[in-house]
Amino acid sequence: MFSTKTTHYLSSYNMILTTRFLIAFFLLFSLFTTNIAFGEEYAVPHSGSPYLPLDDLQNNEILHLPTGLKVSFDQMQNAISSSKVIYIGETHDNIEAHRAQLEIIKDLSRRFPGKISVGMEMFRRSAQQDLDRWNNGKLSLDQFKKLFRKNWGSGYALYKPIFDFINKNHVPVIGLKPSKKTEDRFRNNKPSDQNNLPKIDFNDRYHRPFSMSIFGGHQTMEKPYRMLLLWEETMAQTVADFLIDPNNINSKLVILTGGFHVQYGFGIPKRAFRRVPHSYSIILPTVTELPAELKDREMDVQHVSIPLYSGDYAWKLPYKILPENKVKLGVILENSKNTVRIKSVSANSNAERAGLKDGDLLVVIDGTELNDIEDLTDKLRGLDVGDRARLIVKRESEEMAVEIQFRETK
Repeated sequence: MFSTKTTHYLSSYNMILTTRFLIAFFLLFSLFTTNIAFGEEYAVPHSGSPYLPLDDLQNNEILHLPTGLKVSFDQMQNAISSSKVIYIGETHDNIEAHRAQLEIIKDLSRRFPGKISVGMEMFRRSAQQDLDRWNNGKLSLDQFKKLFRKNWGSGYALYKPIFDFINKNHVPVIGLKPSKKTEDRFRNNKPSDQNNLPKIDFNDRYHRPFSMSIFGGHQTMEKPYRMLLLWEETMAQTVADFLIDPNNINSKLVILTGGFHVQYGFGIPKRAFRRVPHSYSIILPTVTELPAELKDREMDVQHVSIPLYSGDYAWKLPYKILPENKVKLGVILENSKNTVRIKSVSANSNAERAGLKDGDLLVVIDGTELNDIEDLTDKLRGLDVGDRARLIVKRESEEMAVEIQFRETK
């Protein structure tokens, strides 16, 4: 380890001095090497799994990342039950990630009846009054769907099993994201508006390079990065507000959000802990291989070394998306004042055979009111070639019933 000259030099001292020298040497060495570019050597490999590559896990196996030990679902639940906040990441369009989220919520609700709340990135803080009304049965399903789409956009069907369980069991839902008004104040950067914004840490050592790698590393992405910080600090503030509320002293908060916001802990978890120190767990539904047909969904990311565990648990899952509809109307649609308008009808399509025309408004299908295109898409997803459906169509001022049979189309 040392040269002959160094060894001879050390041998001239007694054992106590030698020991002191070695200690001082290694302390000095560590000081001088702290800033040397050895980041890759000391980074936690395998996306934050120091013991076992996540590729080596089988689907539905759960890995405790700090120890590298596989655990059962019940063992994981036993461990996270001591946490005040449980963060569950997701890939938004992966139905398997949402299945895992629901299993965790169901089990925690069984263990702590009436003591579980769910915070969701998919809703803004400004939606809280409507979320409370929905929880109390005072907001209709159609109104709730509109609220979801206003706050998040498409994808209601992905979350439907979670929403059904939450609503049936009266589990409170908390909107996490900032309001559009808050985003506008932050974007305008007026000093008079800054007092109404959450306190933002712009200087996390690892958050910025990791985030910029997702953005492609371009300096032109500085504004999106600042908005990301606003989102995460606002969501963290919402977590802190929950924790300091005396009504929640015996309650737990489950956070559902994109895995990026909780991975490595420096997104929402660290920022919430900065405000209110508390116990928390991070669970990452993890996909390590995309099916060939979904390769186009893979992000081209310049990976950076992060010397942190990516979470507490990695739950290996397959990547599954909602299936494509088996039947097609053969139309181009647009949303139009709480209904769906046909912009054009394709030749030789099921819609043309049923007599539908450009400009028709689709109001109801098989008893389900159509508030937007996604309502129609969800309904068609349950139909197969050969099935029939009954449409209520409004043409100018006249409403009519139209029966359509879905034949196979090319």
